[in-house]
Amino acid sequence: MSASRRQRRRVRDDDLREQAPVDIGSEPSPAAPTYPRRRSGRTSGQAQPEHGAPAEPRRGYRTSKRSTKAGKRARRQQRIARARTEVEERVRSARAAVGRFLKALARGILASALVVALVIGSAMAINAVARHLAKRAAERAASPEAVKEQAKDNLLVIGTDPNAGTDFLAVRLDRGKKQITGIAISDGAFMEVPGQGFERAGDSFKAGPETSLATISNYLGVLFDRYVVVDKQTYQDALTSQSLAGLFEKVTDTNLSESELKRTAEFADSLGPDRVALAPLPVRPINMGDQTYFEPQRDKISDLLLAWWGVKVGAEEARVSVVVYNGAGVPGIAGDVAQRLIREGMRVVDTKNADRFDYAQTLIVEQREGSDAGEQIQRILGVGKVIVQPSDQDVADIIVIVGRDYKPGKE
Repeated sequence: MSASRRQRRRVRDDDLREQAPVDIGSEPSPAAPTYPRRRSGRTSGQAQPEHGAPAEPRRGYRTSKRSTKAGKRARRQQRIARARTEVEERVRSARAAVGRFLKALARGILASALVVALVIGSAMAINAVARHLAKRAAERAASPEAVKEQAKDNLLVIGTDPNAGTDFLAVRLDRGKKQITGIAISDGAFMEVPGQGFERAGDSFKAGPETSLATISNYLGVLFDRYVVVDKQTYQDALTSQSLAGLFEKVTDTNLSESELKRTAEFADSLGPDRVALAPLPVRPINMGDQTYFEPQRDKISDLLLAWWGVKVGAEEARVSVVVYNGAGVPGIAGDVAQRLIREGMRVVDTKNADRFDYAQTLIVEQREGSDAGEQIQRILGVGKVIVQPSDQDVADIIVIVGRDYKPGKE
C-alpha cells in the first residue's frame, strides 16, 4: 500500500472516532396503532328513552355510512331531476322553434300562393283582353265592307283550254308597294265548288267564271270579284317569265271595264320580273279511279297568305262558316246562295241537296247562341226565317236550307 493511500485512510478513521457515539438502546419504539372503537347506542351514564318515546337518531360509523349513501342517492336524484328539467326545457325550446319555423313557412307559402295567383290571374286577364281585341280586329277585317275594300286589289287570271283544263292565278295588284304577288292553282286541285260539292277546281269554270271566283275566294279566304280569261299558253308564259306584262292584251273575257283593264295593263307592264312573285299552290296527288286529283296544302303557303293578304291559316273561326242545302229542288240554287254568301266574306263549307225539295220557306238555322250571323244572312238573301238551334257539331256556324221563296240572281 502506498504512503498516500495510508495517509487518506488514517484521516478517515480519525474522523469517525471524533463523531458522537449513537445510543441504539435509547431509540423510542414505534407507537402501537389505534383503531376507532365500535360505538354503541348505549353508553354508560346515558339516559335511556322512555317506552313509546321516539328514539334519537343513532350516531356512529354505520349510521354515518348509511347517511352518506342516502346523500349520494339524493344528490343523484337531484342531478337526474336537473337533467330531466334541462331536457324538457330544450324540448320546449325546440318545439317553439319548430312552431315558429312552420308559421313562417306557412306565411311564406301563403304569400307565394297569393303572388302566383295574382300573376296567373293577371296573365289570364291580359290573355282574355288580347283575345277579345284580336277577335274584334278579325271580325272587322272579315266584315263585308272590309272584304270588299280589300277585293279592289285582287284579280283572278283564268287560263283555259278546252282540251287541257282550266288553271287559275290569284293575284294581288299592290299599287302602293308597286308589286304583283300571286298564287297559281292547278286544274286538278280538289276543293269545295259551290253548287257542286268537292270537285276539281277547274270544273268550276264549266259553271262560269262567277263560280270560279266563288271557289277560289272560298278556299283562300280572300274575296275575288274581278277576273280576266286568257288562253292556257298565255297563262303558262306569265308563270314562266314571272311577269304579267303583255298578258292583258290577250284577254278573251273579263268583267273589268275598259278603263279598269287599261289601267291594270299599264301597271303590269311597268313592273319587271323583280317586282313580281308568282308561287304555285303546293298539292298532294290523290288517285281516284282513273282520275288524279290534287289535295291543296294550304298550310304550306300560310306565310304568303299572311304577307300578301293578311289571312292567317287556322283563324277561319273569324269567318262565318255555312252549309247550304237545296230544299227547293231548283238546279243550281244552292250554288247561287253560296256565291252570294262568299262575296259577303263568309266561308261555305259544303253545298248539297236537302232531305226533301218541298221547303216553301228558306230556313236559316243558327248552331251557335249569341250570334247575329243568321240575321246577317237573312239581310243578304232577302228572305228566310232565323231559327236558333244550338248544336255540338263543329262543321258550320249556320245551316241554310234554301226554300222556294228564294229567287236566284236577285241581289
